[in-house]
Amino acid sequence: MDAISTTGDADVVGIIPARVDSPRTSLVTAVGCRVLDIVVSAVLLVLLVPVFVVIAIAIRRDTPGAVIYRQRRVGRGLVPFTVNKFRSMHDGVGHATHKAYVKALIAGETPDQGTDKPFYKLSEDERVTRVGSVLRKTSLDELPQLWNVLRGTMSLVGPRPCLHYELESYPAHWFGRFAVKPGITGPWQVGGRSEIGLEEMIVLDIDYAQHRSLWLNVKILLRTVPVVLHRRGAA
Repeated sequence: MDAISTTGDADVVGIIPARVDSPRTSLVTAVGCRVLDIVVSAVLLVLLVPVFVVIAIAIRRDTPGAVIYRQRRVGRGLVPFTVNKFRSMHDGVGHATHKAYVKALIAGETPDQGTDKPFYKLSEDERVTRVGSVLRKTSLDELPQLWNVLRGTMSLVGPRPCLHYELESYPAHWFGRFAVKPGITGPWQVGGRSEIGLEEMIVLDIDYAQHRSLWLNVKILLRTVPVVLHRRGAA
């Protein structure tokens, strides 16, 4: 069985976004943030090797399929890239359910999930495996994205990387979130995660893109630790 599975999602095609201007960033901020990304991601990739092995074994023993799941996402300047995650869903499942759910959220039609909280993710998703559910609640499924950070397609801190079909319903002013690289963590993750609404998430992302700095990234990273440990806002 292959160790890596991929999705056949098409790149961003036929979408005419508003102009995505990169905010003015000082050389110190640009270099500092990149150095932080390289150092932290490289160190964590080495230190977490035993964790990666345990997770890989758990995924393989739980359900058939690849360990690493690769999917096309939309990055800075609307440039598509491939994101890496530990597989948390059954192998070969489609995305029709999630696509319909996201489109309904963007249209302001929050689907009923038995709660008054505006979850961005589906709280009950039959595509998710038993091990996958644990990985998602603990955010361990995101760890392979450290490789994306090291390569430079993602940052440790930034907006959540979205799927191309989400852009089809985006209002023009939302495209400001693509002025910076997507991140493993960001203002949404430390601000409430799945317990806040989609509109609020976008506002947080755009505000971050306009005010990104090395110190802001450090603060968000430090706030991420207790959020993950206590699983606050985990869907």
